[in-house]
Amino acid sequence: MSRTLILADAASLDDLTVYLARAARIEEGSVRLIAGSGVLAVYVAVFYPVGLLDESPTVLGLRTLALGAPAELDVVVPIRSLQQRLERAAESLASRPEAERDAPVELALPMEVNTVTWAAISPPRGGWRAFDPVPAEPFERVAREGIGEVAAALPDGAGEQIVRRVRGEIWGRGVPEAEHIPAGAAFAALSLGFLGEDEVRVYETGPWTRLTTRRGHVLVRRRSWTLAR
Repeated sequence: MSRTLILADAASLDDLTVYLARAARIEEGSVRLIAGSGVLAVYVAVFYPVGLLDESPTVLGLRTLALGAPAELDVVVPIRSLQQRLERAAESLASRPEAERDAPVELALPMEVNTVTWAAISPPRGGWRAFDPVPAEPFERVAREGIGEVAAALPDGAGEQIVRRVRGEIWGRGVPEAEHIPAGAAFAALSLGFLGEDEVRVYETGPWTRLTTRRGHVLVRRRSWTLAR
């Protein structure tokens, strides 16, 4: 497998840098990169179940970028390691003559990791059915209220089990204007910078829901008891 990707331009490099910085503030874990047909799909995990008894939904962020050269790969790498390589690519770009700074950018990839459970769950690529769009405002409101509620509910030094339980309760609730969508999806959309003035388009297929704006996508794999609309 090639250890490099060619991003289309400096704007793509900046876009990926900002996106991963936001994702790392949520969880400095891993990122899944899928390249094909001239596009790089970048998945990050916001919420996912841990253990067989954890009924939390899987909530993923997705941003797509244009590639500057054909590539075919599907790898999972540490976010922090990829961020370091983005920094090096930006330094290399800055050293170019001004006239060459809009040329494609080479990005070296870090070593893969193989123990990321959420990356084994692949959202479908087709078969999505569109539903009525929802204004962005309810998602932003629910996300901000949830952030405040989590902060108030968690004492300093709370253990991991308590943290997961509290977050699961708060982020597992439905968005009032779209009860089948967990509040955790609203948190993901806000935290990853996907919310703006445009409406949130809603798509579904099987147990998956996709929220789409001009800035990116949030994918939710719902728990079994929420499968019915």
